[in-house]
Amino acid sequence: MASVPNSDELIFFVNGRKVIEKNADPEVNLLYYLRKVLYLTGTKYSCGGGGCGACTVMVSRYNPKTKKIHHSPVTACLVPVCSLYGAAVTTVEGVGSIGTRIHPVQERLAKCHGTQCGFCSPGMVMSIYTLLRNHPQPTLEQITKALGGNLCRCTGYRPIVESGKHFCAESTVCGLKGSGKCCMDQEERSFVNRQEQMCTKLYNEDEFQPLDPSQEPIFPPELIRMAEDPNKRRLTFQGERTTWIAPVTLSDLLELKANFPEAPLIMGNTAVGPSIKFRDEFHPIFISPLGLPELYFVDYTDDGVTIGAGCSLAQLNDALHLTVLEQPQEKTKTYRALLKHLRTLAGAQIRNMATLGGHVVSRPNFSDLNPILAAGNATINLISKEGDRQIPLNGHFLERSPEACLKSEEIVLSVYIPHSTQWHFVSGLRLAQRQENAFAIVNAGMSVKFEDGTDTIKDLKMFYGSVGPTVVSASQTCKQLIGRLWDDHMLSDACRWVLEEIHIPPAAEGGMVEYRRTLIISLLFKFYLKVRRGLNKMDPQKFSDIPERFMSALEDFPIKTPQGIQMFQCVDPYQSPQDPVGHPVMHQSAIKHATGEAVFSDDMPPIAQELFLAVTTSTRTHAKIISIDASEALALPGVVDVITAEDVPGDNNHRGEVFYAQNEVICVGQIVCTVAADTYAHAREAAKKVKITYEDVEPRIITIEQALKHNSFFSIEKKVEQGNVEEAFKYVDQIIEGEAHVEGQEHFYMETQTILVIPKQEDREMVLYLGTQFPSHVQEFVAVALNIPRSRIACHVKRTGGGFGGKVTKPAVLAAISAVAANKTGCPIRFILERGDDMLITAGRHPLLGKYKIGFMNNGVIKAADVEYYINGGCTPDESESVTEFIVLKSDNAYYIPNFRCRGRPCKTNLPSNTAFRGYGFPQAAVVVEAYITAVASHCNLSPEEVKEINMYKTINETTYKQTFNPEPLRRCWKECLEKSSFSARKLAAEEFNKKNYWKKRGLAVVPMKFTVGFPVAYYNQAAALVHIYLDGSVLVAHGGCEMGQGLHTKMIQVASRELNIPRSYIHLSETSTVTVPNASFTAASMGTDINGKAVQNACQILMARLQPIIRKNPKGRWEEWVAEAFEESISLSTTGYFKGYQTYMDWEKEKGDPYPYYVYGASCSEVEVDCLTGAHKLLRTDIFMDAAFSINPAVDIGQIEGAFVQGMGFYTIEELKYSPEGVLHSRSPDDYKIPTVTEIPEEFYVTLVHSRNPTAIYSSKGLGEAGMFLGSSVLFAIFDAVTAARKERGLTTTFTLNSPATPEFIRMTCVDQFTDMIPRDDPSTFTPWSIHVS
Repeated sequence: MASVPNSDELIFFVNGRKVIEKNADPEVNLLYYLRKVLYLTGTKYSCGGGGCGACTVMVSRYNPKTKKIHHSPVTACLVPVCSLYGAAVTTVEGVGSIGTRIHPVQERLAKCHGTQCGFCSPGMVMSIYTLLRNHPQPTLEQITKALGGNLCRCTGYRPIVESGKHFCAESTVCGLKGSGKCCMDQEERSFVNRQEQMCTKLYNEDEFQPLDPSQEPIFPPELIRMAEDPNKRRLTFQGERTTWIAPVTLSDLLELKANFPEAPLIMGNTAVGPSIKFRDEFHPIFISPLGLPELYFVDYTDDGVTIGAGCSLAQLNDALHLTVLEQPQEKTKTYRALLKHLRTLAGAQIRNMATLGGHVVSRPNFSDLNPILAAGNATINLISKEGDRQIPLNGHFLERSPEACLKSEEIVLSVYIPHSTQWHFVSGLRLAQRQENAFAIVNAGMSVKFEDGTDTIKDLKMFYGSVGPTVVSASQTCKQLIGRLWDDHMLSDACRWVLEEIHIPPAAEGGMVEYRRTLIISLLFKFYLKVRRGLNKMDPQKFSDIPERFMSALEDFPIKTPQGIQMFQCVDPYQSPQDPVGHPVMHQSAIKHATGEAVFSDDMPPIAQELFLAVTTSTRTHAKIISIDASEALALPGVVDVITAEDVPGDNNHRGEVFYAQNEVICVGQIVCTVAADTYAHAREAAKKVKITYEDVEPRIITIEQALKHNSFFSIEKKVEQGNVEEAFKYVDQIIEGEAHVEGQEHFYMETQTILVIPKQEDREMVLYLGTQFPSHVQEFVAVALNIPRSRIACHVKRTGGGFGGKVTKPAVLAAISAVAANKTGCPIRFILERGDDMLITAGRHPLLGKYKIGFMNNGVIKAADVEYYINGGCTPDESESVTEFIVLKSDNAYYIPNFRCRGRPCKTNLPSNTAFRGYGFPQAAVVVEAYITAVASHCNLSPEEVKEINMYKTINETTYKQTFNPEPLRRCWKECLEKSSFSARKLAAEEFNKKNYWKKRGLAVVPMKFTVGFPVAYYNQAAALVHIYLDGSVLVAHGGCEMGQGLHTKMIQVASRELNIPRSYIHLSETSTVTVPNASFTAASMGTDINGKAVQNACQILMARLQPIIRKNPKGRWEEWVAEAFEESISLSTTGYFKGYQTYMDWEKEKGDPYPYYVYGASCSEVEVDCLTGAHKLLRTDIFMDAAFSINPAVDIGQIEGAFVQGMGFYTIEELKYSPEGVLHSRSPDDYKIPTVTEIPEEFYVTLVHSRNPTAIYSSKGLGEAGMFLGSSVLFAIFDAVTAARKERGLTTTFTLNSPATPEFIRMTCVDQFTDMIPRDDPSTFTPWSIHVS
């Protein structure tokens, strides 16, 4: 290897300040540099692969050729710090801060309630801010597009988009918003009833400061001088293991490529970066021609466009857009096909980073652009020291034929894309799990050229992505079709031949084999229709048009900016203006979230001598551990120790949860040992070098079916029963039996599990800072593992970046693991799980199998139901027994069935243990209930809504377990949902649409809900608080609940403000800690506000009682005077508050009890449109009516409902966990597991809080954290409705197994047609599939 000189200085700017890095390391990314070197922690780590947008920053560069500055959003986790020479980086801290000035973007995101846990908020701010720097008055479309690469798990996106809408030039927010009336239907919607006025104004836009682009920071003049310096020279940065070389001339670049032919060219780092991080690729040398003028150009000629290889995909988009505007339509077919795919390719950040040259030459098998470029006859212009040459971007190139590849010393200079011609048609087609920012399941680029004036095929090209290891050309099929007419016979042959030519093996990586085969010909059919339509437009006399009913198959679903209205009860006009209860108060940390100043556990500054922990996990499902060899790991630089089960001073197994695997492993992903090192990179590298020898053990139980076969359970059966089920079955008109499978769900909280453990020098004390929902559980597990009293363990929780149940029990195990490491090394331990490890180790929602037998009359009345539920618990008990109990107790949902039996049992398998997840079993179980209701409707020739109405609880009643309740709010939500959503009229409109459209179908569904809060164990419902009043009148509140975005602390401040009768500004709530409030219950089961609110209320009332004599003496005095006087009279200004808890119980032997304090009711109506050819669906509208009783904070409550609904919608549609038959989780990143993005939420989203009374809870409120989750199933059942319409039209049975999630694969393969009938199918006994369902 040629010798490399010493390092140059890396010069760039961050937030206007010059950074000179003398030891720039090519392996260090910008995210690490910002967080760990510059201590700018506003930019967050969430996925590490550019897939979530949490680390979005703005990179600005000056172009000396155009004399312009361009601002790009980028994901800092993929940007090598060495690539930033001469660039200006702006982070969320540089946009605005509380100490200087809050920027309008930050202010509006906070005040529009667009932040909950706050972990994604800095990334959201940076995406909108960068857009505004380039377009100060953006369009609605630009706002939605800018947010496409940012994930949020809390809000459901609507308020985030709304905060951005306020910058748009056109009026975008409902004109009557805030008047208490609604533009949709003023008469109908302005009042829920004539007495209670409804409000729609969650914030006051008059408060917003204006956006003044002239006030933005200037681009550093020094960087302009550097960019224009005529004497630029090659730069070299020498790292610990690698070298980065940045040439400044083309000849220098070609010289380097000749000397280092194996070195990758780094521009956007969107291909090489993930390969290094996730696939352990190593490159000793990187060559980075960033900014080389010869690679950045667009050349428009008479016959096409040539685009420089260095142009980003965003710049490619702009260039093509310009061409489409200027050229006649017939010339721009290839460009329009590319633009369509560029809109949904990745997110804005990746499109601004990835380059055309990099995308073309890396030839990913999933490429959305290369198949279209190949179909459009693009040419690649190459250059090397030897000279230049052109190669066609064709099948040989894409299939990596040796003769068509680049020589190792060659680079791509540019790509030439010719104009299309009159008789030439080019199309791009794709289908992904999610419309935007998702790799295609199958995509295609197709083109056909006809003999002029005819429909005789002269040339045909078909390229498919994601059907093999490379993009595949169907060249043989195309060759055979030359000379044929473009008609149905040709199509039939083409489909048959292309399936023969492109063979996807049955065990192919990625699975979905039959679906992908179907998509190959479904997309071909779409192309066929598009061309038929195009020919007809050119000559209607000569070429017949496609049938009117096929027209809708031509277009993909449009991406629209979501809009909606939120309605809630107005505050009583007689309420004190100072009393914040009932008002839509902004989240107490919202501004800090938006400025990046909210401190999460890993944002805490480094502690002296701290070590980083990395895990080595089991690679076997069930095996004996024969040996652990850590010698190679211990020899690596920076490694301090390897920790195993032998190092646990106390119990290594507590309540069935194993900390470090000992003697055996019981699932893939179980932690066997950890490595402590001076940096995370060193710890991670060493963890890979630990060698573990295993001996496999049988049985290996992965699925519920296997667990039933091996009789493998965690607990005995739980049962409730009423009436006489067996007897009732004898007297019904019809009986149906069936089953439903509901797969699991990943929590995907934006902040992965994060723990900081600090061992103290005295008394074996330990202090932990972490994100958890249950600090006392963490305290318990750490104490047990270290064999010390709990009083020596202090757990501090400032805030958590999302929890959803995933941080109830799991942090306790991980904290014990890290505390053992801290105990052994004597050093502070920082333990942050990478996204892939988090998804693998901590698991999620329980997959469920529901079996039912239902007896009913022909009029739809259900007389008897016998239901069995089994859940996949995983390998340790965790919460599985409790989840089973909840499922059984809630198994009636909203329906009264006089003879009803429900049984449930948790299965023990060799998967990582599933755990609590928002809704706690109910979202899975209630799907089964709605499924059998829908099946009954089908058998009775009634609509599902009619059967629901017939069987719904109507009067004061008893549940199966003999708890009395009044369903009146349920009836009201149901009735209002049907009326206000115009359900009947829209149902008729959908039926009309379905008659006119064969390949697209619409469906509507409305689901009712009877949900519960709290726990059937009384002592879990207790809570305590600690309130101090200081001598200046300020108040400090502490309670046992944890803030994870649900606004708990905000509501507690509202409670204290009302009870103490002082402004909110006087009250501070710092953190949750086991030091201030011991033995606190978990923050879960929707009861955080209920129980902690009562405790805070109690404390405040005690203090006010003490102050009463002082106030009576001086009734007109000020709060501060009363406090000072009380102190002088030796009255204590501090107290604990306590709430004994709801006295709930459940007697499982007697099958009766009062397990829940009250019920929450709701109803949701959703309308979808599905594409029967691809399985894609679009959510058009959702109306939610939620019984909130009296909302303490409507903004927080509506945020919880919307966020839970979108999370539920994801669970029931696109979120799909893939396991191998051996129990290995394939879905370990946002690339493989798709949560909803801004494009998935309803185009129209209406939420109404229905008022009722709830004397049980504080201020007559209700806990609404989880209730919205199940309402997402209205989307699932709307999809089923649309699919049923398709099946009915095709003469198929309208009853089919209702499973969840209704993925594109499920939708497409259930809409059986001539294409699904045509594909080859394999005998399941002849192969092992890539993935299986575990329910």
